Amino acid sequence: MMANLLKKTTGLTGLAVAQNPHHTLGVLYSKILRALQKIPEETTYRKCTEALINERAKVLKENQNVDDIERKIGCGQVEELIIQAENELILARKMITWTPWDPLVQKPPANQWSWPPAKPIN
Repeated sequence: MMANLLKKTTGLTGLAVAQNPHHTLGVLYSKILRALQKIPEETTYRKCTEALINERAKVLKENQNVDDIERKIGCGQVEELIIQAENELILARKMITWTPWDPLVQKPPANQWSWPPAKPIN
């Protein structure tokens, strides 16, 4: 907690210091996990996102010190982690409405999903 008291700036233009990052991240991670519950278990998006968020939530639960959280997650300052979590929550909620796991309306053209393409693109 001492790191919170000493931190006066993030050093990133337009990004203010989070006042209670531990609480904010905990709330966001819980909301993301609840949203993911509405997505079929077998989808890659749910599996990968759940694993990532559970890993980050575990780090958050095991560490009170902001510096330790930042170092162990390794994806920026807590303020950046908050932005990442907010964006993931928005995406998870959109995925629920988009339902990309539903079958395609029509069969895709042959080799649509292969790379490199079967024939050169002009």
